[in-house]
Amino acid sequence: MSVPTLLDVSQAHPRLRELTVIDVRTPGEFASGHLPDAVNVPLDRLTQSLPELRRAAARRPLLVVCASGARSENAAEALASHGIPASSLTGGTQAWTAEGHGLQYPEGSRARTVWAMERQVRFTAGVTVLLGLALAQLLHPALALLSAAIGGGLVFSALTNTCGMAVVLGRLPFNRREAGSHP
Repeated sequence: MSVPTLLDVSQAHPRLRELTVIDVRTPGEFASGHLPDAVNVPLDRLTQSLPELRRAAARRPLLVVCASGARSENAAEALASHGIPASSLTGGTQAWTAEGHGLQYPEGSRARTVWAMERQVRFTAGVTVLLGLALAQLLHPALALLSAAIGGGLVFSALTNTCGMAVVLGRLPFNRREAGSHP
């Protein structure tokens, strides 16, 4: 089994033309700007894309990218467990733009403002907690369990480095639009 490597922006930028860049964010996030010539393979579709990714890795090294580097690191580890070597971009597209490098947008479109998945999760969790507390005050105290469930889910998410809420949010229509082609 191959072990995924981490590349920071200063290592990845000069090698960009020799890498196949796989962006594992949702199609909505991808449409809001991605590394040049990146291909969108959302994290929840990674397993179905293994044959194409294996062929792509045979041609050129894979660089997996997301917004902050967390999802891409998980994806690179998942690929490594299937014998597909891949590197993850430390800091993701946030680090890429912070270093002054530009993003590319889908042909014929302007930059779309779709919140990053982490921000969508924080917003949804916060609204759900507040809703649970309000409903507990207005209707029945047992509805505070909704807030407790969200808190428990966040703890589980942190301990396992997974996020069920992100998977659910990734299925919403605005996160599915304008998917890129496979490698």
